[in-house]
Order: sequence, then C-alpha cells, then structure tokens
Amino acid sequence: MTEPMTQTPEAAEEYGAGSIQVLRGLEAVRKRPGMYIGDTDDGSGLHRMIYEAVDNAVDEIMNGYGDRCEVVLNADGSIRVSDNGRGIPVDIHPEEGVSAAEVALTKLHAGGKFDQNSNRISSGLHGVGISVVNALSEWLELRIWRQGKEHFMRFRMGEPESPLAVVGACGDRTGTEVMFLPSKGTFSHTDFDFATVEHRLRELAFLNSRATLTLRDERHPEIREALLHYDGGVQAFVQWLDRSKEALHAPILVAAEREVVRVELSMEWTDSYHETCLCFTNNVPQKDGGTHLAGFRAALTRTVNKYANESGIAKKEKMALSGEDMREGLTCVLSVKMPDPKFSSQAKEKLVSSEVRPLVEAIVADKLSEWFEEHPQEARKIVGKVVEAAAAREAARKARELVRRPSGLDMATLPGKLADCQERDPALSELFIVEGDSAGGSAKQGRNRANQAILPLKGKILNVERARFDKMLSSAEIGTLIAALGTGIGRPSEGDSDPAGFNIAKARYHKIIIMTDADVDGSHIRTLLLTFFFRQMPEIIERGYLYIAQPPLYRAKRGQSEVYLKDERALEEYLIDGGLSDAVLRLGAKDGKGGAQVGGAELRALTEQARGVRGLLGPLSRRVPMRIVEQVAIAGALNPALLTDAAAGTAMAAAVATRLDALEAVIERGWQGEWVEGDGWLFRRTLRGVSETHAVNSAIVRSQEARRLMEQAASLREVFADAATLLVKDREVPISGPVALLSAVMDQGKKGINFQRYKGLGEMNPEQLWETTLDPAARSLLQVRVNHADDAEEVFSTLMGDVVEPRREFIQTNALKVANLDV
Repeated sequence: MTEPMTQTPEAAEEYGAGSIQVLRGLEAVRKRPGMYIGDTDDGSGLHRMIYEAVDNAVDEIMNGYGDRCEVVLNADGSIRVSDNGRGIPVDIHPEEGVSAAEVALTKLHAGGKFDQNSNRISSGLHGVGISVVNALSEWLELRIWRQGKEHFMRFRMGEPESPLAVVGACGDRTGTEVMFLPSKGTFSHTDFDFATVEHRLRELAFLNSRATLTLRDERHPEIREALLHYDGGVQAFVQWLDRSKEALHAPILVAAEREVVRVELSMEWTDSYHETCLCFTNNVPQKDGGTHLAGFRAALTRTVNKYANESGIAKKEKMALSGEDMREGLTCVLSVKMPDPKFSSQAKEKLVSSEVRPLVEAIVADKLSEWFEEHPQEARKIVGKVVEAAAAREAARKARELVRRPSGLDMATLPGKLADCQERDPALSELFIVEGDSAGGSAKQGRNRANQAILPLKGKILNVERARFDKMLSSAEIGTLIAALGTGIGRPSEGDSDPAGFNIAKARYHKIIIMTDADVDGSHIRTLLLTFFFRQMPEIIERGYLYIAQPPLYRAKRGQSEVYLKDERALEEYLIDGGLSDAVLRLGAKDGKGGAQVGGAELRALTEQARGVRGLLGPLSRRVPMRIVEQVAIAGALNPALLTDAAAGTAMAAAVATRLDALEAVIERGWQGEWVEGDGWLFRRTLRGVSETHAVNSAIVRSQEARRLMEQAASLREVFADAATLLVKDREVPISGPVALLSAVMDQGKKGINFQRYKGLGEMNPEQLWETTLDPAARSLLQVRVNHADDAEEVFSTLMGDVVEPRREFIQTNALKVANLDV
C-alpha cells in the first residue's frame, strides 16, 4: 500500500496568503506574454505586435476616418506605424487623471471599442492590443496629431517617461504614429519577415477598398516598398487569388447590409478541381469558418440546385448534385462586418454569432439567384462544371474501393512494394517514401526494421493539381501510396451509401518522410508529393505528420576518417576546424617589434566572428565591392553620426583611402576618399587612364547590416587595424580583414581532403544511408507546415497548374536565388 505524501509543518506554513501574487497593470503581460500576444518563439507573437498597431489604424478607416496607414521596418529593428485617422484622444481621462492616450497605452481593457458610439465596427474586442505592444517593447514613442497640435510621449518597458506633451503645431493634420522596439527579453528573435507582414497588409487592403496601406523595409541598402490599394475590394481579392488559374466567368459580387451586418462576398469558378474559401469578420480571418460560411454554403447549394432543376440540366443528366460538387473549382472571399461578433476562442478562428447565418444565407441566395437569371450563359457553364464534378464524384466513389485501407492484421492486402515495419503503434512508426528502386533497395537494407517502413515509388507520380479525383485514383503509384498510409482518401459525399473516406485516426504512421534525391528530378518528385498531401490529405500536414529528409550533400575524407556534411554551412565548419588545427594569427606590428599572437579557442572565436561579418557584408557588397565596404567597417565609418560631421567625415574618408592603398600593389595605388554631406563617402582611383568610383552612401550606412557591423567595429579594429599574418606550419599568409582570415583558414582546411557531393540516395550503400538519413540520432528532418493557406494555394497552383505565364514569372523572379543546381 502506497504511503500518503506528507509535508513538514514548515513547508505547510510556506503556502499562505503571501503566496498569492497579484500582477498589476502591464506586469501581467510581461509575466505571461503568450496569453496576450501568442507564441514568442516562432515569430507569430512578434508579428502580432505590428498587427495590433495596424488594426487600430484600419478600424479608423472602417469607421470612415482617414484612408492611409504606413508601416516602416526601421534599420535599428524598431517599427513605425502611422495613420491619418482622428488621433487618439489627448484630453484628461475623468477617472484616471492622466491623458486618455496614456490610459490607452498603459491600462489593459482600456479602449474605445466596448460600445458602438466611438467605433461601430472594430477588429479588437478587449482593449488590450496597443497596451500589450507597449508592455512588450523596450521603448515606445507615441505621436498624435489632433486639434491642430502635435503631441508626443515616450515609454520605456511600458512605463511613461513623462506625461503627454504638446511639441508643436500640425495645422489640419490628424492621426496617430506609434514607433516601438520589441523587447529582446520577451522574444527569442526580433527580426520581422517582410513577406509575412505584407501578406496581412494585403488582406486588409483587399477587405477595405478605400484604404491605402504602405509597407517600407529600410533595414537594408536596397529599400523595399509595397503599396497596397485595391479599388475592387473582395472582387479584386478573388481575381488576385486566381491569377494562376483560368476563370470560367467574371467574379460575382454580393454586397448588402441588413440589421447592422454588412456582407461582402465575391466568388468565381475556375478550371481547378479544388475549393478556396477565405472567411473574415471585421477584417479578422477565420481559418475554421463559422456561421457566416455555413450560411453561404447553404445558400449556394440551394440556389445552384434550384437553377439546375429549373433549367432542366440536372434532369437531363440524371444526376443528383451535392454541395461538394458545387464547390469544385470555386474561389470565394466572404467578409462580414458587424458590431460585437462572437468567436469560439481568443484566436477568433471560428465565428459563432448565430444571427449571422440566416442573414448571410438570405443575402447570398437573393443576389446569386439574380445573377443566374441575368447571366444565363455563364450560369449554364457553371452548372455544367458542377454536373461534371458530380459524375466524377460517382466514379471516384467506385474507384475508392480499390484503395480502401486494409486492417492492420491483413498484411496480405498491403502493396507489394511496401517494406513494412514490425511496430503496430502508429505513433512509433515511420514511413520513408523514397525515389526509385535503387534508393529503395539501399533503404530497405539500411533501415531499422522494428519501426521504419520503406515505400519506393517508381518515376514521377501524377500531378494531382491538374487531375480530377477519379483520374487520380486510377494512378497505380498514388493507389499504392494511399494503401500504404491506411487513411483512405476523399470525403464521403452527402447521401453516399458508401461512407468510406479519409480518416486521420487510421493513419498507420505518424512520421511520413519524403526522401528524394538532391537533384532536379528529386525536387520535382518532392513537389508532386507535397501537392498530393496538400490537396488530398491536408490533415496529415496539419497534424505535423509530414517531413522532408535532409540527406547530406557532402562526404569529406581525410586519410582513413570520413564525415558526412549536410549542407554548405556544415562544410564550412568542417574546413574551419581543419584549418585552425595548426594555425596562429600574428597581429600587426604596432611597435615595430612584432605583434601578439592569437591561437586556440581565441582564434576560433575570431574566425567565427569573421564568418558572421562576411554574412553582413554580403548584402552591402551588392552595391560596393566587398573589399571596400570591409575596410569601411573596420575603420568604423558605418556610423550615421559621421554623415553630418564634416571634420570627422573628411578624416574618415582619408583614413579609409589609406587602408585601401595598403591592400594594393604599389603600381595599383591611388585611392582618394571624399566626404559628401548627409550622403556618406566616395572612393575613387584612376589606373592606366581608367577611373572607378564607389559610393558608400547613407542607405548603406543606415542599413541594419551596417548597424550590426558598427557594433563590432571596435573589436575588428583591435585585430585588423594593422596588417596581420596567419602562420600555418611554414607558411605565412597576409591578412587584411575578417574575409581574408576566413578564406585563408578554409583554404588551409581543404588540404589533404577528398570531397564527394551526393546527388542521389542511390549513390549511398545501406550503411551510409543509415548513418546519414535513417538514424534518428544523426539525421536531419524538416517538418512540413502551412502558415498561410492562401499563399500555399497560390504556390501550388502557380508551380503545378495549367497556366504557364505565372510559372514563367516565378522562375524569372527566383532564378538568381538558386544554389547547387544539378541538371
């Protein structure tokens, strides 16, 4: 019998009234940020900081105040969001005794959105957005233009440094500007992703046709800007989503307002076989739909069925139509704007306001019926597609029998190609989908038979983006894959006497790993498989079951020892380790008697720093040669303060020119530096009658890379201010900077090494395949995730669809980004 747990009297006394903590004000946000802002590690919470500020500006636009919002990603890592709305109120709050602006930024559940007087429609419901941004920022600056005056206030870690103050006149200008620096103590990384922010701003621009949203990225020398304004609203949104598909007709637009609920809907059918439906409430996306989506689907099914019957098409084809048939190839954007919406959770991923469904259903049914009557030619084309979908559904129902999942005990019915594992617990089982019989043979011999199954696929599977469901099921390789997974396929149709369909609970493996070659064919097969899972088994991706194996790119052999290196970075690390084994760095001879020597761990740290510096110099070297911008960085010239200091700027120009001359042979010298007020430096030389000029301008100096290089300028000068020398055995290599140091170390590391670059898994024997790709202790896997369904939809339709032009544009745009291309 187990003894009951006991506590000493001292321990019991420790838990009393004093143990109950009360977190006041913004302290609660800093203590538990995930509750208010989301995950602080994966980037979602970080980007939510921008969205909270932008949502306030868009709420103003939705309610008829202002029409512009600008978002700027600053070089110092801060964000600036400004609008031309009414401006946050600046008068003294009657209860709090401080300005209303200070209350909004320092008090939770303080805002103008709790009733329908100030803001009838808003995306925020709880009044915690901008105060949470303030709480999780190292500093925040607030500017308000209102009533002819400019007001300013600054906060540090959520606390005001001084009260709101008038700092000047602003004429007729109105609006609010918030600039903040996310706290590094809260977020594991604070680098904003331009594409992620642009995606959300584009949604807002489509959903609010009178809004103009601007996104500027000033972190790099080449400033990037996106101007987002769409007069067509949701109709333009649908056209943008379908830009890589062939539409059967012009987008249908439904817009109406009933009982203070405004419904905006645009839809069109395409030649695709997949449905895309995006739902929004007050600009907030609902991934799981809700009552507005249910109302739309009910109206769609009823209206199309009615037209098909009245026109005689359904009777002629003798086909019963279902809602699934009507949504094949449909792209739809549904936006509802209403006061006080209700959601299933704080994440607002499903609308549960019951009054919305009948309103949406009535509005859509009325408007869609009118459109069918006014566009009989397009309507017949749509119903024709729906009838084709119904016929394909019936064919698919019969074909599904061929790929019905076998029971776990009925091993005889599993596909012959599958080398199954002994484990019967799906959570412990792994399936490797490999390319071809050659790699399949090595994988079968090298695997752990206890829990690793191998399924080799012959050639390239069918591109399901261009194939209807019944044709897909007739593909032998896809049938083999479905049978091996055990989940079944497809969704049961309404009234289907055979309810068999996809069931994630029947998955025989909870780790499904795509393992293809590192060449063009392998990439194509991987893309075809990803298309299949995204289109036909998206829940496998949502559950986190799908992975991509990362076989090593290189094998390095020195003497009798060999290692596998997964990528270029691992190769660099291996070469650095080898190059540093007998190396010493002798610093410049400042006193004429020889400098100090650096070796061991200190030299390793210096080489790693040089590696990081090279990475920062890369983007800058697109505009100025790397050897020049490197010497500018070592000299400490990447300081914005020097742009306006004539004496210091001129002296720096001369110092850098002297450093550049020191790198050249005597007959190649002649560099001259010139300071340009407010715009940086020009470096010129003329050799044999040919002149060259390079400008290190203010865009470079103010960039994020320059700021990070400036943080290391002192340590770089200490090592590379004077010429250094790398001593390796009996060799001496002159070192002019971090790039030269890294290059010399890696060149030394290459000596005596034989490299093999792998293109195919079939090149490896079973032991090598286990050591590099199958062994859980050594392998590297990438988990497949979908962050934005519409972006993923667009990628697959662009790369795998029938329309050629978007694919050509994609290739032209991304051609220069390709590395290690094997043809």
